[in-house]
Amino acid sequence: MTGKNVTLRLLDKADREILKLPRPVKGAIYDFQHKFKTNPDSAGLRLKQLQGHDKLHSARVNDEYRALLLRLADDDWLIVSVKHRKDVYAHLDRLTYSVNRVTGGIEYVDLQVVQAEVLSPAAPRTAIPTAPPTEAVTPAEPSEPVEQARPEEHVRPAGPAAARPLFAKWSEQQLTDLGVAPSLLPIVAALTTEDQLLGLAEYAPQLTGEVLLALYDGKQYDDVLEQVTAPVAAPDPVDTEDFRAAVERPATIVTTTDEALREALEGEDFGRWKVFLHPTQAKLVSRDYSGPARVGGGPGTGKTIVALHRVQHLVERLPAGRNKPVLLTTYNKNLAADLRSRLLALGGEALLSRVEISHVDQLALRTVREAEPGNRKRIIDEAQAVREWRSLLDELGEDGWDAEFLNDEWTQVILGQAVTSRTDYFRVRRAGRGGTVTRAQRAEIWQLAERFAQRLDRLGAQTWDQVAERAAQLEAERARRIQAVDRRREEAGGLDNVHVADGSGGWLRYRYRHIVVDEAQDLRPAHWKMLRAMTAPDRNDLFLVGDTHQRIYKNQVTLGSLGINIRGRSSKLSLSYRTTRQILRSALNVLGDEMYDDLDGSNETLAGYRSVLSGAVPDLHRLNDWEDEREAIAALIESWGQVPHEQIAIAVPTNDMAREAGNTLAQHGIRALEIGPDGPRGDSGVHIGTMFRFKGLEYQRMIIAGVTDGLVPHASVQQRRTTDPARYRTEMQRARSLLFVATTRARDSLDVFWHGEPSPFLKELIKVRPPVAA
Repeated sequence: MTGKNVTLRLLDKADREILKLPRPVKGAIYDFQHKFKTNPDSAGLRLKQLQGHDKLHSARVNDEYRALLLRLADDDWLIVSVKHRKDVYAHLDRLTYSVNRVTGGIEYVDLQVVQAEVLSPAAPRTAIPTAPPTEAVTPAEPSEPVEQARPEEHVRPAGPAAARPLFAKWSEQQLTDLGVAPSLLPIVAALTTEDQLLGLAEYAPQLTGEVLLALYDGKQYDDVLEQVTAPVAAPDPVDTEDFRAAVERPATIVTTTDEALREALEGEDFGRWKVFLHPTQAKLVSRDYSGPARVGGGPGTGKTIVALHRVQHLVERLPAGRNKPVLLTTYNKNLAADLRSRLLALGGEALLSRVEISHVDQLALRTVREAEPGNRKRIIDEAQAVREWRSLLDELGEDGWDAEFLNDEWTQVILGQAVTSRTDYFRVRRAGRGGTVTRAQRAEIWQLAERFAQRLDRLGAQTWDQVAERAAQLEAERARRIQAVDRRREEAGGLDNVHVADGSGGWLRYRYRHIVVDEAQDLRPAHWKMLRAMTAPDRNDLFLVGDTHQRIYKNQVTLGSLGINIRGRSSKLSLSYRTTRQILRSALNVLGDEMYDDLDGSNETLAGYRSVLSGAVPDLHRLNDWEDEREAIAALIESWGQVPHEQIAIAVPTNDMAREAGNTLAQHGIRALEIGPDGPRGDSGVHIGTMFRFKGLEYQRMIIAGVTDGLVPHASVQQRRTTDPARYRTEMQRARSLLFVATTRARDSLDVFWHGEPSPFLKELIKVRPPVAA
């Protein structure tokens, strides 16, 4: 058999196994795949079928290691494992592989390894029958309906009751209907502790682990079926004997190209996002949408990864050219820079050459300056704008209005809804702005807003909200002109009229063919109006990813009212790849029962949000004062020894606290890097910044300090509880979201510090996890 058309793929579970091998072995595997694709029958590879298996073969990687491969077809092979040669030929009857009848994906399990690693010597052993190597274990039909388990029945009890099997409440039929690998059913029946379950989740096919953990967490059978199984189920009936068809399904997570194999074999585990996509993610990336689409999901579920792969998918389907018809945008400069570096890592310069990457305010400013080259006003941020409002009120002797209220009214109502006259302001809706404002009060507000705009003009200043609204107006006018040209062309039987060409000498056209938006929850209404006008309403025009539980700014929008209809094209990711189950539970406790919108007038939930990762339970630390907090944090970091300092972060409520924490660390010989608007200011050291700065970042170890009542949320928020209830609710939700974002930056460990009274957001967390001794 010649090798010129040989396909060699790598199963994702094999990739995880290979990552743990010594580096020289990884290099040998890379050389092996080249040789194998050239000529699998080469004598040096020693390819042979394993006894008792019709599809499973072994091949020589080097003197010590062998690759186990499934032969899917004559010239199509799948690496399912790499083992030391002494482990290859023992227990051959325990190597099982099958096509999952729910997902249609290929699943490979080494029952010997699973049993040895999962069922500890102290645990009750159950004789585990051997399944035929290529056939599924046929589950027994239940003789009567099996009672659904309640959440409290799956909390590990203490004492002798702990020996009760975890999944006794569900029949084999029910488990296989959910997608549990049939070959693992006897082991599942033997599980009695959470530790065993977590061990099984590491070795089992991914869907098996997700299903079992969801059931263990107390989710009802129908909820698991809907939230875990259904999103990855094959759309058509599955032929469990057709391995060649199975390998092409999204549920078989593999890679084939030389470059992708190299990255999977030699790269870090955190770089796997470039190669392996969860089936749910893969479906969202490649789906053909009839219009704007939105992907939601909790922190760490891979929304940004989906956005990046979606960009690549769209670019691959573009006609040849040198322009950049795809826009990738987000809400700030730091995140835009991160998107650029990750897109470069994903597809190289060739991909980057077809994509415009810009944060949305930069895009708006460029649009305005392109149309108005004489507009060189300096731009002020929200804090500066509020100071100018205060100065205006002081100069006018006005003490009946709050500067922050006026700024919000101006940005969210007047600018946000493009109100241009007092008459229109009298009629405009103030949804989400709280208490009623009388006609007389509106007249006063309008007069103050006019004076404020004049003040900024005299100062040669403008706000980002003004820039965004002006850009939206300009792009909307451009879109109207394009539509007028299209109407004239249609009336003329498809002929162009040279007299309606763009004044710049080019033909009028929409700026982009496709727009992908990351962190969509934090964009302003004007941003959405601008983006909607920048691309023609068409298939796959706008693709948005975001989570309103992570909204850290005041921009609350209803996309449908802005011409972006996502109804019927909204999906949700629910599996966290970053946060452990223990940290996830703590983060959800921070959210409490707060309700969040879905960007389209309905409520958003994190129902089904889960993790298959396991780690330490977060630690809570109560100290006497802020100085004691800082000293305790320094001692904690010192105790972590060899953990790279750039993988440790400290989030605090204020900039002053960030500086003070950095000074304390310096006194202990620990270098600290403050995170600014453009990211960390340096190369190595513990990252310190306000909670706002950590959006989109992740760390092995996360410390959140100063989570004290009066700081989180700020005391000024609490003061509005009676004076402005609507604003109080909005700002409390923002503060809660900010803490939620900070807690979910952690990969391995989370420590929360406070002094005095803890933040009210920690109330539920403290109930289940008392503070450690100071």
